[in-house]
Amino acid sequence: MTKRKKVGSKKHSNTLIYIAWGLVFIVIAIGVFIGGYYFGYDDAKKNIQKQEQMKEKKRLSVIKKLEEESAKKREIDVNDRLKEILKKEANITQISEPKIEEKIEKKSDEANESKEQERGDEYENATHETEGAVLPQPPERKIVKSSTKPKLAIIIDDVSVKSHVAAIKALNLPITMSFLPPSKFRPNSSTLAAKESFYMVHLPMEAKNFHHEEPYTLRVGDSQDEIISRIEDIKKLFPKVKYINNHTGSKFTSDEAAVNRLIIALNKENINFIDSRTIGSTKVPTVMKNYGKQYVARDVFLDDKMDKASIIVQIKKAIESAKIHGSAIAIGHPHANTILAISESKNLFSAVELVLIDKVY
Repeated sequence: MTKRKKVGSKKHSNTLIYIAWGLVFIVIAIGVFIGGYYFGYDDAKKNIQKQEQMKEKKRLSVIKKLEEESAKKREIDVNDRLKEILKKEANITQISEPKIEEKIEKKSDEANESKEQERGDEYENATHETEGAVLPQPPERKIVKSSTKPKLAIIIDDVSVKSHVAAIKALNLPITMSFLPPSKFRPNSSTLAAKESFYMVHLPMEAKNFHHEEPYTLRVGDSQDEIISRIEDIKKLFPKVKYINNHTGSKFTSDEAAVNRLIIALNKENINFIDSRTIGSTKVPTVMKNYGKQYVARDVFLDDKMDKASIIVQIKKAIESAKIHGSAIAIGHPHANTILAISESKNLFSAVELVLIDKVY
């Protein structure tokens, strides 16, 4: 009897051990399952976060690429518009003829521009403004050391038709437009100027060797009354005008008496004169000194040579002049290469403050 009890007790003890181990395994399994669940969840969460970050990076990369492509396309579109607007400019060899998708000008404006071209190619570059192969030197200027940003004013002369205005305004830069007075071939120049808040007048004056004169060109032999009358007419046509510069005028501006009569007439109308310096022997500095007025003149001609690379070189010269003297004035013309060169030089202009002419002095 005693032996049977021991055997049964031993079996009972083994059973309990098995049950205990089984419970341990169950507990461990549950722990592993729960731990694995939480660890797996954490890993999954991290993976999801990584995937989301990757998606966000891809999204930002796509957006950046689209923005870059859009900016590039806008730049191309600007150039295409400029080429289209000035498609009628003569002898522009570096610019291919664009496809015309829509008309920018009304028929009347196109007719006027067509007549303008029929006059010949005397305005195809800046050489009509100056005398001789060598450009007149800029005025003598003091070297200025200043902590303020140097100022550069760009004047575009010969503005006379709608396409000129559209091309200049498409640059989205503070460029001063100098309008030629109305004539048979450009009857709307003063109407176009009236739409602008600020402008100049490019007043025709007698030249030594340029014979395709504008109507009502001021001549050396004009009397004081005649010049006063002409300036009064200009004021009526361009009531907001505060600045005038000379169109051609090599003969006129090199005659001290003629310049004196002009300054008297301009003072009467409170108009400032800016010398385009179409000739080195200009007498404008002398007359201005006599009246105690500041002499203001062109420092650089941008487009005496019409290829775009040469114009960009001149733009750089104008910027350097502004850095040396604290300010500078550059003069160009509304030709396609000039407009495109200015557009492509926007990064260069960060070295100066590009301003309208009234902010230079």
